[in-house]
Amino acid sequence: MKILHTSDWHIGKQLHKYDLAEDLQCFFDWLIGYLEAEAVDVLLVSGDVFDQANPSQAAYKQYYDVLRQLTQLPCKIVITGGNHDSAAVLNAPRELLKAFDITVIGGATEQLEDVFVPIEKNGQKLVVAAVPFLKDRDIRKSAAGESYATKIEQVRAGLQGYFSDINTHYTSHFSDAFFVVMGHLYVQGSAISESEREIQVGNQAGVSAAVFQGVPDYVALGHIHKPQVVSQEGQIHYCGSPISLSFSEREDQKQVNVITLKNNKLAHLERVPVPKGRNLLTFSGSLEEVRQQLLDYNAKTPLLSLAEVVVNEATESLERRQAFEALLNDAPNPLLQIVKSRLTFANKVRGASEAFAVGTDVADVTPMQMFTKKLELQSGLENTEELKAAFKDILQELGI
Repeated sequence: MKILHTSDWHIGKQLHKYDLAEDLQCFFDWLIGYLEAEAVDVLLVSGDVFDQANPSQAAYKQYYDVLRQLTQLPCKIVITGGNHDSAAVLNAPRELLKAFDITVIGGATEQLEDVFVPIEKNGQKLVVAAVPFLKDRDIRKSAAGESYATKIEQVRAGLQGYFSDINTHYTSHFSDAFFVVMGHLYVQGSAISESEREIQVGNQAGVSAAVFQGVPDYVALGHIHKPQVVSQEGQIHYCGSPISLSFSEREDQKQVNVITLKNNKLAHLERVPVPKGRNLLTFSGSLEEVRQQLLDYNAKTPLLSLAEVVVNEATESLERRQAFEALLNDAPNPLLQIVKSRLTFANKVRGASEAFAVGTDVADVTPMQMFTKKLELQSGLENTEELKAAFKDILQELGI
């Protein structure tokens, strides 16, 4: 039996207002071909199917188009919700999708056993605990006036208890099957990029690899976009996002993980590279240096390469600002498009630039970054960590 682990598709994602639908389509086309050519039996999608809780019509269409193609393959599909997803949105067509051997678990279930998906193919027994993103209310009871530290500890304890119950149910009912646990959360020690939204109340709410107690044969995680192994035993994996979702991921080799079972045991784990559709590039230096770097770029990719430019100048002047704007508007190289830009000066001006660098587009600043900077500029504030935690909760509830 072959199992393919992927996650963090983020359908509908835009990179600084540039739609990444083409990037995802390249991945989906490759994925369908790989599943068919390699006769993959099970496809696991570990959360963040969509980039927004309320996807656009275009995002819905892309999702259902790829599901339609997947239903043509003899492949069992298990999809879980992530922190970007709306459980209601994912679950809405769940009963219909069951007819096509697609299991969707958008959010926490009323009964623990409902997340278990037993699969038997080619004489192999597999059981998947399809655990979605667990919200605060799914794993703990809040109380008025509780401290930030108390909330963190309760979140950790709630996650530990939940996965302990998952392991107990497995040993009681499926102990002769290969055991895969899906999850969408932050495991401490994993490396993140700028495109991940903080989960729960930040990294302090992350759990250690020990939360899985060494029971699952493979843990198929989502949420972190950089592929990595986060346990010494080597069974806890983030496969990462299949496309680069931020410029901090521009050097990452994207991948999917493919597990081969024999005699209900792990026979082989392969990290299969995902072909890159486009390059993400960063050009930095003086105005003249950046202009030359843009002109010298000559790599050809299936899709138009996207660039961020960071221009650093010594002395602020209207002439420099106008030259910078002209550089952005001139489109000096047809092989790439500038989607993010910043102009900084050594002699900083007072006012708005005290909060962010001169030339920073407000669209490039997240609500959390703006709120944090506002707290820093307000002297004498107490309980800033509690304020940030409350603000993160608001963003999560609003799906922002």
